[in-house]
Amino acid sequence: MPPPMQRPHAVTVPDPVEAFLTATVHVAAFTTLRPDGAPHVAPVRFTWDAAAGLARVMTVSSSRKARNLLAAPGSRVALCQVDGFRWVTLEGTATVVTDPARVELGARLYARRYWSAPPTPPGRVVIEIAVDRVLSLNA
Repeated sequence: MPPPMQRPHAVTVPDPVEAFLTATVHVAAFTTLRPDGAPHVAPVRFTWDAAAGLARVMTVSSSRKARNLLAAPGSRVALCQVDGFRWVTLEGTATVVTDPARVELGARLYARRYWSAPPTPPGRVVIEIAVDRVLSLNA
């Protein structure tokens, strides 16, 4: 089984930010760029893996967000979780991963966070975001 994508210098986040990123009730706005440069923003559920410095989003390869990233490998993205006046934005480079072991890992982490397994449509992939910048307010 190949190891998950990991950055050499994972970001560290303060404990309150970590707690906010791992709370079960939240979704986030995930921003990618379309081939014409226009932003595409979609609500997503995601997981945060502090040890690897990765955020993961389960989706399918035919989704607009996956197609945007496949058209421009290594693109920068933003994932912003908001709750009232508290928010955390994770920024980094994203990769669409089809490796079954890594997709399954993404699904297990999703199920742990959201207390139910993600959908299993044909073409399921995981987007791994190598987070290199964290912005927050009141989290």
